[in-house]
Amino acid sequence: MTNKLSSYAGVISALLVITLALLVTYDAMMRYLFSEGSIALQELEWHIFDIIFLLGISYALGYDKHVRVDILYDKYTLDTRYLINIFSLMILVIPFSLLILFNAWDMTVQSYIQQEVSSDPGGLKYRYIIKGIIIVAFGLLVLQALSQTAYYFKKLKSKKALIKISLALGVIAIFSSMGIIFEWTFWIDPLFLMFLLSLTLLLLGFHVAFVFAGVALFFALLSQEVGLVVFEMLPYRIYGIMGNTTLMAIPLFIFMGLILEKSKMAERLLISMANLFGSVRGGLAISVVLVGAILAASTGIVGASVVMMSLIALPLMLKYNYSPALASGAIVASGTLGQIIPPSIVLIILGDQMHLSVGDLFRAAVVPGLLLILLYILYILIVSFFQKDIAPALANPNNYSQTLKEAFKAIIPPLLLITIVLGSIFTGVASPTESAAIGVIGAGVLAWSNRSFSRKLIEYASIETVKLTAMIFMILIGATAFSLVFHQLGGGDMALAFFEDDIQNQWRFILITMLIIFVLGFFIDFIEIAFVVVPILVPIIHLLGIDPIWFAILIALNLQASFLTPPFGFALFYLKGTAGDSITTKAIYKGVIPFISLQILALIIVILFPNIIYLFGK
Repeated sequence: MTNKLSSYAGVISALLVITLALLVTYDAMMRYLFSEGSIALQELEWHIFDIIFLLGISYALGYDKHVRVDILYDKYTLDTRYLINIFSLMILVIPFSLLILFNAWDMTVQSYIQQEVSSDPGGLKYRYIIKGIIIVAFGLLVLQALSQTAYYFKKLKSKKALIKISLALGVIAIFSSMGIIFEWTFWIDPLFLMFLLSLTLLLLGFHVAFVFAGVALFFALLSQEVGLVVFEMLPYRIYGIMGNTTLMAIPLFIFMGLILEKSKMAERLLISMANLFGSVRGGLAISVVLVGAILAASTGIVGASVVMMSLIALPLMLKYNYSPALASGAIVASGTLGQIIPPSIVLIILGDQMHLSVGDLFRAAVVPGLLLILLYILYILIVSFFQKDIAPALANPNNYSQTLKEAFKAIIPPLLLITIVLGSIFTGVASPTESAAIGVIGAGVLAWSNRSFSRKLIEYASIETVKLTAMIFMILIGATAFSLVFHQLGGGDMALAFFEDDIQNQWRFILITMLIIFVLGFFIDFIEIAFVVVPILVPIIHLLGIDPIWFAILIALNLQASFLTPPFGFALFYLKGTAGDSITTKAIYKGVIPFISLQILALIIVILFPNIIYLFGK
């Protein structure tokens, strides 16, 4: 029954993804073509957006789509995985969800008593209904967590480890309770312990979002100066996330990217580009880079790009005797261009967390993105020239003019879509959310023209959009709880004092923060870094007089490099998981190192020449 409720919630959210794209497109057309707008319609859009990610949280949990660091998790036995999941649900998910339910109930009841309505003339009434969705969402999450706990417990072959760990946790709970009763102080700085416990749980394979939420709850309980009272404002913080129209672009860009992923566009592009450049040494690898760039500008989804390129390009490159190292390096490097090339999800999140215009960030990211593409191509040409056997030229059986014609036919539609979507943002004609909605319609038209548009495609894209969106926003909610406790313990003031007193130099601050982000990128995903680390840095950036847009681009470039870095780079796992035994881990590591060096070089160039990010205007 519980799984059915979550499934119904997921289906409702998937239908609302399609509805949201159509409504935003309609609203944009009415306002820009006929100068007619509706406050009620705009509020309805963000209400639909709220329902999508809130109802999707329990649905994503049911399908184990909430991201975890799987470095160790993949090597565990089934019983160990069941134990991790049981404790993740029992000590992280359920307590945190109950806490939100308790506080959200008060917020919703107060809204009902006041008969709260929109503050804008012509806006929607009954604001308590959308606030009540928080109660529904986390109620479903508790039910789903209980159902899955029972399932994992039933599957567990040996209960001894469960009993031992439970007893150990009981001892820790008793000891912690005594600390609260007798007001023991921390022997070690609680801020350090917060990060240490979070990192430990992340590496063990606990769900990322719920690690941050659960650790925040644990340290709030332990600290006399914080307490559970700090979470009274959490539902209001969640409501603030719900009302953030910038973040509404995320599900729409994901939806657009997933439609293009399933429309065979990448396959046609790669084959056409391979025929076009194949006669040049390294031409197939150059084609992979260019197609990766087009996919990045079309989808902005790194994981999907790497998997697609691995499935399509890797067999082709190995077939034509390309070095496995060069092939894997080119694929993962080009697949991660979506981190920096607009419409990057990373840039949208950074824009929100750093209070910057997403359009300005998109414009600033164009030149660094082009710089990376140029560096990749130059490297491939140089290494292919000096090592002729690692990237041989391909014989093209077709007439070159015919090949050129086919390449143009494959390239022009996605380039036209990219121009419309990004051009409308750069020129200020449309907001990122409106451009994303138009991009969804454009992606559907491309799929239809490619004869791949179907009900199954839309079902897949909308369902996966719900899962990915829910995962991202649950991390944001968990990170919000973490930051509440972190700042209450004095973390923000401590960081500010450290950089103000001990590191008063801009360049020293940039060097240290870039190193910290690079190292953190080995272990945790860019989403967690953006939601947890970046807000701590924002006031320091302003204090030191650093250009926030430039600094945001540095973070995006840095995160892209860490996405590739052995042994924990997520893109490497995507490639290896897709390629299987056709390529060794050693070959992947060997191939990716030169591309990491190129990314660091691009980062240094942008640091030394900051004005290049403004070549497309401020």
